[in-house]
Amino acid sequence: MTRRQKLLLRGGYDGTETEEGSVPSVSETAGSLICIFLRSCVVYVFMKAFVDGEWGEYEATNESGEFERATTSFRSWIGEDDRFPAEEGRYHLYVSYACPWAHRTLITRRLRGLQGTVSVDIVDPWRGEGGWRFSPEKDGCTHDSVNGAEYLRELYLKADEDYTGRVTVPVLWDKKRGTIVNNESREVMRILNTRFEAYANDGTLLPDGREEEVDGVLDEIYEPINNGVYRAGFAKGQEAYDEAVDELFDALDRWDDVLADQRYLVGDELTEADVAMFTTLVRFDHVYHTHFKCNVRRVRDYDNLWGYLRDVYQTEGIAATVNLDHIKEHYYTTHPDVNPTGIVARGPPPRFDEPHDRDRL
Repeated sequence: MTRRQKLLLRGGYDGTETEEGSVPSVSETAGSLICIFLRSCVVYVFMKAFVDGEWGEYEATNESGEFERATTSFRSWIGEDDRFPAEEGRYHLYVSYACPWAHRTLITRRLRGLQGTVSVDIVDPWRGEGGWRFSPEKDGCTHDSVNGAEYLRELYLKADEDYTGRVTVPVLWDKKRGTIVNNESREVMRILNTRFEAYANDGTLLPDGREEEVDGVLDEIYEPINNGVYRAGFAKGQEAYDEAVDELFDALDRWDDVLADQRYLVGDELTEADVAMFTTLVRFDHVYHTHFKCNVRRVRDYDNLWGYLRDVYQTEGIAATVNLDHIKEHYYTTHPDVNPTGIVARGPPPRFDEPHDRDRL
């Protein structure tokens, strides 16, 4: 979280960010998660977060109208020291079906056969003023089976009563120590894939000798694609939007070309890189194309990405982790500055089950 974001969360402002020493005013939308204010024709987006254990708002866009993703705070690893040893039944995963970052960990847990080793709870796809909430009465959602919390933010304070930062999913929770191990999705994905080998199946997503290559692809797709759809969707200036969209579709075009000659992003084996790409692509035509204005092309307009998406979706275990109802409800109803009516776009039939010929590669 940047200094500007912390200052705004605390209700302060350092003056250098304003014109003629004026302090921008905030116009709140009643009952909404995101508030906006205008300065010099730039719209600022605020999202809920903690500062020193107090629940408030943080600025998600910079003075140029560009979306800035805050960094995660809990970065411990299973098996790194004696605090968090790999144990069956000790760890718990909090996720949202709607969130692509959480989705990658849910897929990894499924593909490595860790359902009996790492338990899971699912939050409500709608995220209001209180943040992610447990709504067991809602289809596809659960109660907090470990801590009995009503809101996910309660667990962040349980882990650190003076916590500063966003309340995000996924969360990897240690039941014994009663704290958060890690909330960085890429690291949780790697932890689930590599740190529970005594309990996992043989289906690794990190083939021997290819870690550097997989990490390179994860790095390469993150900014223009995984985060790129958010940079486009939350951009508050035309230049910021155009830059994000150009980079997004340049990257999609490049990977469409790569996939003409190989089945997966790193050759002929499914890896963590494919999981990370999949969770963006599976949301693309139903959400990002419309809601985030990423409408140059659809995934289904690509010769190879469309078949690739169906191939990964049809991998045993992955389809069960995809909940389009949660995905659409979350995006279309949780971002009132992007979609003030809250109307959920219907979208095309998914057709993820249609045949593909990717196995020829």
